[in-house]
Amino acid sequence: MSEHTIPTTTLGADGPEVGVQGLGCMGMSFAYGPADADASRATLERALDLGVTLYDTADAYGAGDNERFLAPFLAAHRDEVVLATKFALSIPPDEPTRRIVRNDPPYIRQAVEGSLRRLEVDVIDLYYMHRRDVNIPIEETVGVMAELVREGKVKQLGLSEVTAGELRAAHAVHPIAVVQSEWSLFSRDIEAAVVPAARELGVTLVPYSPLGRGFLTGSFADASQDLGEDDIRRTMPRFTGDNAAANAALLAPVREAAEAHGVTPAQIALAWVHQQARVHGLPVVPIPGTRRPSRVEENTAATRITLTESELASLDPIADKVAGPRYADMTFTSAGRE
Repeated sequence: MSEHTIPTTTLGADGPEVGVQGLGCMGMSFAYGPADADASRATLERALDLGVTLYDTADAYGAGDNERFLAPFLAAHRDEVVLATKFALSIPPDEPTRRIVRNDPPYIRQAVEGSLRRLEVDVIDLYYMHRRDVNIPIEETVGVMAELVREGKVKQLGLSEVTAGELRAAHAVHPIAVVQSEWSLFSRDIEAAVVPAARELGVTLVPYSPLGRGFLTGSFADASQDLGEDDIRRTMPRFTGDNAAANAALLAPVREAAEAHGVTPAQIALAWVHQQARVHGLPVVPIPGTRRPSRVEENTAATRITLTESELASLDPIADKVAGPRYADMTFTSAGRE
């Protein structure tokens, strides 16, 4: 391993080896305002140079645009990359901003064929159920996903935002390699039940939004004032008004640790997530999203930071003091059903 290449771990009990930090690709096409396509392509390449091998997308990101954007990169590096995509958020043709959660078998089969076509690949390395449709037994959903594995269309299965009970029920049908949920200094609800269940079952945790959707970096203070009209963070309770002001005040210990290490607050926030692998005894592969090569360099450098016990103790109380829920509607998260 070179000085600038990140360490590796495995996805699930028998999964492929990947860099301990992945790349969330959503923002290259969706949710966080306009993106520069050339810069995004350079970001994909730079991430691979640094040992990032897990690339995360979904069919709902830009109604398939993100999958199409990744296709040329995948064609050039297929044997070097572990590709993750997702199904479950159906977009009505006449309501492009609406999402309907669907886990029914016909939809899953329709969704996987669409993703294979847009990504221009023969097989998806890691296929996630993006959100849980509580009207469909999870055993039925995972049963269809398992059929996709047997048919050679998918290699491994993942679940996003599931409860510990849902994870156990799913794992009894077919091994689940990965659970993806929000996990950061601001969002720690999965530690109560989901993380222990994942550890017990040999499931890898893939935290999304490990930087608190950018808030932990200090890059914005109030989404309604600092971010564009098309930025999804303007709709999230934590990032506007009184909640944003209260949460900005919680960043003081993050900044103090950053100053002590001579790094950025973002790197401290990521280092904290990485150290949860040791704290909780399971593989953890966060997928911070970015659209700039310099940010990938900054983010991967966080894998080389070790926080002291006193620093961890100073950061520990933050989550309990955060104002506002992760989403306006928490019913689509594991915390909303746990």
